[in-house]
Amino acid sequence: MVKVGDQAPDIVLSDVNGNTVHLRNFRGQKVVVYFYPKDMTPGCTVEACDFRDLHPKLHAESVKVIGISPDPVSRHEKFTEKYNLPFTLLADVDRIAAEDYGVWQEKSFMGRTFMGIVRSTFLIDEKGKIRAVWRKVRVKGHAVEVASKALGAKVKMPKTAAPKKATKKKAATKKKAATKKKAATKKKAAKKKATKKKAAPKKKAAKKKATKKKATKKAAPKKKAAKKKATKKAAPKKKATKKAAPKKKAAKKKATKKKAAPKKKAAKKKATKKKR
Repeated sequence: MVKVGDQAPDIVLSDVNGNTVHLRNFRGQKVVVYFYPKDMTPGCTVEACDFRDLHPKLHAESVKVIGISPDPVSRHEKFTEKYNLPFTLLADVDRIAAEDYGVWQEKSFMGRTFMGIVRSTFLIDEKGKIRAVWRKVRVKGHAVEVASKALGAKVKMPKTAAPKKATKKKAATKKKAATKKKAATKKKAAKKKATKKKAAPKKKAAKKKATKKKATKKAAPKKKAAKKKATKKAAPKKKATKKAAPKKKAAKKKATKKKAAPKKKAAKKKATKKKR
C-alpha cells in the first residue's frame, strides 16, 4: 500500500477515446488521481461533478485530474457525455492500478463481504512523488479539500455549480409532467375505446331491430296484396251462387205449375160433367 513520500506507481490504462495513457507522461505538473467504485452511481456522480466544477481552477494552475474505476471504456464514455466531464477517465477493468495503489480491498455491506474499490484519492507532485493520500473518502466537500491542497490555498465550490442542480431538477419535473400527460392521454383513449366497445352491442341491436322493422314493413304490402288476391279469387264462387239462383227459381215455378195442373184439369172435367 503506497503512502506519502513514495514514488507513485506508473499507471498505463485506456481513456474514453481508446488511447493509452501513461502517468509518467505528466511529470512536471501536479496530478490528482482519484479511484471510485462505479460510473452513474449517486456518490460517484457527485464526486465527478464536484471535480468538474472545480476543474477550471485546477486547470489554470496546471493540475491534471484523472478518475479511475473498473468500468469499461464504453461506460466511461457515456458517463463523460452525460455529465460533461472535462477531465480524463481511465478504465481499470483488470484492477491493476487499483491493486498497485492498494485500493482493491475487502468490503462489507449489510452483513455481506466482497472485494471492491475503496474510494481513495492521491495527490502526486511534479516529480512523481505522492504528497497527500485520502482513503475511505466521504464525498461531500472532498473535491474542495483536494483542490485546496493541490493549489496551496483554500478554494470554494463555484456558485455556477448550483444552477446545474436546479436545471436537473427542472428537467425531472418536466419529464414527470410529460409522463403524467402521456398517461392521462392513454387513460382517456382507453376510456373512449371501452365506451365505444360498450356501445357497439347496443348499436348492433338497434340496427338489427331497425332491419327487422323494415323487413316487416316491406312484407306488409305483400301480405295485403296476397290477401286481396285470395279475396278476389273467392269472388267468382259468390257470382256462381248468384247464377244458380234463377235456375232454382225456375225449377220452383215449374214444380208449382206441375202441382197445379192436375187440380185445374179435375176442375175442368167437373165443369164439363155439370154442363151435360
